[in-house]
Amino acid sequence: MCADKRIGLNAILADYVLSQAEPPLRAQRELIEATAALGGVAEMQIPHEQAVFLTLLAQSIGAQAIVEIGTFTGYSTLALARGVATGGVVHTHDISDEWSDIATRAWAHAGVLDRIQQHLGPAAKTLLDLPQDIEVDLAFIDADKPGYIDYWELLMPLIRPGGLILADNVLYEGAAAEDAPTGNGLAIKQFNTHVRADDRVESVLLPIADGLTIARKQYKS
Repeated sequence: MCADKRIGLNAILADYVLSQAEPPLRAQRELIEATAALGGVAEMQIPHEQAVFLTLLAQSIGAQAIVEIGTFTGYSTLALARGVATGGVVHTHDISDEWSDIATRAWAHAGVLDRIQQHLGPAAKTLLDLPQDIEVDLAFIDADKPGYIDYWELLMPLIRPGGLILADNVLYEGAAAEDAPTGNGLAIKQFNTHVRADDRVESVLLPIADGLTIARKQYKS
């Protein structure tokens, strides 16, 4: 058996990991600060190193059409918009416009506002409003945890073969690995089981931040 090379990230290692990522743009730093000022809800913002990863993934597959479920203050949206190909669009969906002003201001400062289309309302409905002929290259789910399986199933027909679906918080602070989690932890555990059983994709769960699943839609045989 191979030696276990995994290590836990203490504060020193976490800072070192962050130092190895491309530094945030001024617009990103300002958005981090604006989100932190909101208080406890700021924990919903993805960390910067994960944002860099999203940008790189979008760039690596030449993504033209990206769908995001869960906008919040727009940090992940900004990252995806930085990675979308020329002429491409990030369709970001959120049930609330509570933080839209913060998000829109940041996108404008970063010069990516013209690459983003906001959709407000329950994603289960707004996803149906996307162009019928859309072929999504990359989707990112980071919203209400009990809705993850439904979002997955709504997105799957839209994803092109070889396209990617990402889901955030799939460890849910470790609750996903518990024998009998409750609430959001249970919803995430059920979602993870659903993904592993889905033969339409190849997938891996990575311990990035609070867990990030990356799934690639199979080509039809």
